[in-house]
Amino acid sequence: MDFALPEQTITLGQNARKFAQAELSADIAQRDKRGAVDTADWRPLWDACANYGLLGLALPKALGGGGHDIQTTVHILQELGYGAPDGGLTLGLGAQIWSMQMPILEFGTEAQKADILPKLISGDMICAHAVTESHSGSDAMALTTRATKVDGGYVLNGEKVYIGMAPACDLAFVFATVNPDHGAWGVSAFLVEATSDGFIRKDQTQKMGTRTLPFGALEFVDCFVPDTAVLGKIGAGNAIFNRSLEWERRFIFTSQVGAMARMLDDCVSFAKTRDVFGGPIHTHQSVSNRLADMKLRLETAQLMLWRAAWEADQGAWDMARAAATKLHISEAYLASAMDAMRNFGARGYMEDAEIARNMRDALGGITYGGTSDIQRQIISAALIRS
Repeated sequence: MDFALPEQTITLGQNARKFAQAELSADIAQRDKRGAVDTADWRPLWDACANYGLLGLALPKALGGGGHDIQTTVHILQELGYGAPDGGLTLGLGAQIWSMQMPILEFGTEAQKADILPKLISGDMICAHAVTESHSGSDAMALTTRATKVDGGYVLNGEKVYIGMAPACDLAFVFATVNPDHGAWGVSAFLVEATSDGFIRKDQTQKMGTRTLPFGALEFVDCFVPDTAVLGKIGAGNAIFNRSLEWERRFIFTSQVGAMARMLDDCVSFAKTRDVFGGPIHTHQSVSNRLADMKLRLETAQLMLWRAAWEADQGAWDMARAAATKLHISEAYLASAMDAMRNFGARGYMEDAEIARNMRDALGGITYGGTSDIQRQIISAALIRS
């Protein structure tokens, strides 16, 4: 593993940070307050990111992508996160890249990849990852959504909840049970176009953080999908789901590591200029300790992220290590957001403050992609098996 980034990679990262600062930062406090109900609030930014090439970074050039390795992609997205104070947008971009594009690249047929991936890269199509149901949650494969075999395809019935991009998606990456008697191994994955009869996008749901990311539910009522919509093989849904989670858990927080670096820089600047009791607050041990802790969390998060990227480029996969990466970075992001709130005091508590927005965004990270409790179970189970 080489920690010295090529000059070209450094330049790509610097350019991504400048792009984010110039194009993705306007009116963020008001957009966050309004949520993503109005497409005009978020779609131009999504399109700008697509036009810049962010949605194709890790995909082959033959499909319209950038052809970058994972280490380069991670560095660019980390710098994007530093420059963009819009945590909802960067989360949505990350989910699209890691949770949806990479599994389609791995498991899709040549026809599926040639049809879908260029549209996702260009921003002409947006995909939603539809697995969660109201009663399943952490028991992700305990699905009631059914896929019934009929001539020429399958009929889907069921509802998915807490789905990013659901109200605005053009395509859904849907997990449904074909054979309930087989448990998790009776689950299959489907690529379902929103124009299909019986595909219902539910209204926008507001949430505590990442408010600029559309969020809602999907319902399928006698929704027919052809055999060509199956991703991978019938019954392979659990394996595909686990691989998509490995991608997500390793890299979904890439931009948030950039946000952690921005928070630290903001806190250091504030600690130098905010005077109390006759001097700058960094002279007080409680404040200086928090700055040191934020730096330590940032360094360890970066190291875990870089190792995950290096391993992915080597083709190495480990569910427990992916869980550890997600667990550590999500908890570190939340802890640093809390320390930033303490450092800024009342200023950070104001609703329009970036510090408060970072806190709200960070809280979601200990839940989505599998709760911190689930990550600990995965890690401990791997230790017991070893």
